[in-house]
Amino acid sequence: MTGVSIYNQKTGNFEFNEGPIFANIVLADEINRTTPRTQSALLEAMQEFKVTIDGVVRDLPNPFFVIATENPIEFHGTYPLPESQVDRFLMQLAVGYPTNQEEVNVLTKNLKESPLDTLQSVISVSEIIEVQKAVMTIHLEPKIADYIVQIVSNSRNMPGDIKLGASPRASLALMRTSRALAFLDKRDYVIPDDVKRLAYHVLKHRVILQPRSIVRGLTTRDIVNHILKKVSVPV
Repeated sequence: MTGVSIYNQKTGNFEFNEGPIFANIVLADEINRTTPRTQSALLEAMQEFKVTIDGVVRDLPNPFFVIATENPIEFHGTYPLPESQVDRFLMQLAVGYPTNQEEVNVLTKNLKESPLDTLQSVISVSEIIEVQKAVMTIHLEPKIADYIVQIVSNSRNMPGDIKLGASPRASLALMRTSRALAFLDKRDYVIPDDVKRLAYHVLKHRVILQPRSIVRGLTTRDIVNHILKKVSVPV
């Protein structure tokens, strides 16, 4: 994952060969099939955008993203992701099945050739960096910041239903995604609706329910909806 040092007989030195993690976008397909050792290799990378190999700290490319899929059905040959790693993912999204028409379009596009063979880039690395800089200029009112913190902190104050609440990383993630959503909506400021739209996707994988709550049929969406109704929306 991170790389390996290989001995070069001609030079008499060890030469470092970068692993697949040295990329702008790392796609981990069915990440819960990887071993705990492989999963732990992502911890430092996803938090600090660096990896330490043989005592040497190496910077990862900028920008750096990890996109992972998870097999939610099978349990044979899978390893549960530790909470510390799950917490480093910005959001969790459910893809679901396509509509009938969308599936027909998939078949049509694959009649003669795979669309992947002619896939073209839609944005450059430099453009992504410029967009990231633009998002950092989106204004966040102190009242909105307090609203975000109250939502996240309330997930830690429901011991009867929640086994583990969201960490401060969730507050940061909700702030960053809210600013990005405001940017995509062509606004230079965040509104409460931005926070409400993203709260479930940011908290879904960070909030762990009590076993008795799961037995009762309670879901993370129920918890998030309850918190959103409980916390006063700033004016």
